[in-house]
Amino acid sequence: MNRRVLIIVNPHAGKGMIKRYLCDVIDLFVKHQWQVSVVTTQAKGEATQLASDAALHYDLLVCSGGDGTLNEVVSGLVKDERHIPIGYLPAGTTNDFASSLQIPKNNLPAAAQQIIDGKGFLCDVGHFNDRIFMYVAAFGAFTEVSYSTPQDFKNNFGRAAYILEGIKSLTNIVTYHLKVECENELIEGDFIYGQISNSTSVGGFQAMSLKDVQLDDGLFELLLVHRPNNLLDLQTIIAALLTQDENSSWLVHRKLSKVKITCETPVPWTLDGEFGGNHQTMVIRNLPKAVEFIVRNEEQPLV
Repeated sequence: MNRRVLIIVNPHAGKGMIKRYLCDVIDLFVKHQWQVSVVTTQAKGEATQLASDAALHYDLLVCSGGDGTLNEVVSGLVKDERHIPIGYLPAGTTNDFASSLQIPKNNLPAAAQQIIDGKGFLCDVGHFNDRIFMYVAAFGAFTEVSYSTPQDFKNNFGRAAYILEGIKSLTNIVTYHLKVECENELIEGDFIYGQISNSTSVGGFQAMSLKDVQLDDGLFELLLVHRPNNLLDLQTIIAALLTQDENSSWLVHRKLSKVKITCETPVPWTLDGEFGGNHQTMVIRNLPKAVEFIVRNEEQPLV
């Protein structure tokens, strides 16, 4: 009996790249004795329920879209405690998590072949209050860029769109006075940016402490950026981020499995690049090896 695969497609992700390759992707799976079903999402959030239902009826779930679509798929499985291997066809603008999983980002047929020939990998995910995130929860400077940048602008200019929008946001930096309760440590201060991540790439840029990032170790990487006092301080902070200076006094780094962050005023957050709401109390914890991705076998060449 043929194995059954459901491909969830966000037809609007990126430049609609999947539309050009969908027949090739389906043909690859059929040639390898998969019975293929395809569904396109029609509204934001729809992939969450589709993924949860798919776990009951299919052997494999393939997500084609950007990081936001992948977040919806993972959320549907984790919240309903359902298990099914996930293959990812990255078709968004930045596709951060595809970099971490070593999935080809500009060659969807190659990514599909990697799913067919690949192996399962149990990966950590994040729990943010009542939400799920796949690779990053962030607040402050630059975080509004992903969801405030027009989709057409992102499609036409790609990663440059985020940079251009980010430069504009520097003139409106907001400071948050936070209490950050890590394991056996309390950090308190004024910060303009923070992120809790489980990825080698965030916003299309290589993560700091890259050598220490493991997607299945039960730990997040915490980064906090102190408030600058003047433009010179801000330039120093930007240089520290760009050069990945982990010894900079402007930056706070920790590895942790759980953190509680409180602020007297609501803080707007993004989860996997999408708006995650305004919160005064944030409890963020790692869910170890909560989902299974199909990744490259060591014998498979990098594409």
